[in-house]
Amino acid sequence: MLKEHTQQLLNISLTDEQVTQFESYSSELQDWNTRINLTAITDPQGIAIRHFLDSLTVVQVIGFDAGDKLIDVGTGAGFPGLPLAILFPQVHVTLMEATGKKLTFIQHVIDTLGLKNAKTLHARAEDAGQDVAHRGMYDVVLARAVARLPVLLEYMLPLAKIGGFCIAMKGATALEEIEDSKRALFILHGDVKPPVTVQLPFVEDDHYLITVEKLEKTPKTYPRKAGLPAKKPIGF
Repeated sequence: MLKEHTQQLLNISLTDEQVTQFESYSSELQDWNTRINLTAITDPQGIAIRHFLDSLTVVQVIGFDAGDKLIDVGTGAGFPGLPLAILFPQVHVTLMEATGKKLTFIQHVIDTLGLKNAKTLHARAEDAGQDVAHRGMYDVVLARAVARLPVLLEYMLPLAKIGGFCIAMKGATALEEIEDSKRALFILHGDVKPPVTVQLPFVEDDHYLITVEKLEKTPKTYPRKAGLPAKKPIGF
């Protein structure tokens, strides 16, 4: 099913090996979810469409070159980073998560699938954004269902290279969140592009991709200490 929908929606052909990897990922997610709260979506079709296909839709707004560095902020059970690591084996994918149990699951999937281009990072975004090993180091920064955009921009933009892109995967509040982010965009030197609507098969919910280009270096004071961005979003 995933192979057909990926071809129809994204014009991407999955190899047999990639199909097998996605099937294994789905099985591991269902198995581990009986012990760790990873997802509320547990049926194979829901996982294929709402997790895997949804993750891959970022190709509607950005292309990837061999050697690109991508970081998935607050990856949870690996979305959208791990599906993209499967699809693009020449892209270096870092999966950042603050919850240790979730990272244990992700590392298990990486090992099970034999992904050589994916690695985990146990950190909060506020800390990673001030770490010289990660600050300004990524071509693409992704986040899905992590926080509202004014907060999310403070997590994401410090990690991006100048000229790099942040992509936030959002639901029905996307346009409202963009409007609320004007001050954060100005202070953090980000330029937001018109949001792109995503139409997933069998899904009625509104999905949007919000792309923000990093224009200049992030001021040194951002991101602020852990917890502050969410408690006092820029502009509020």
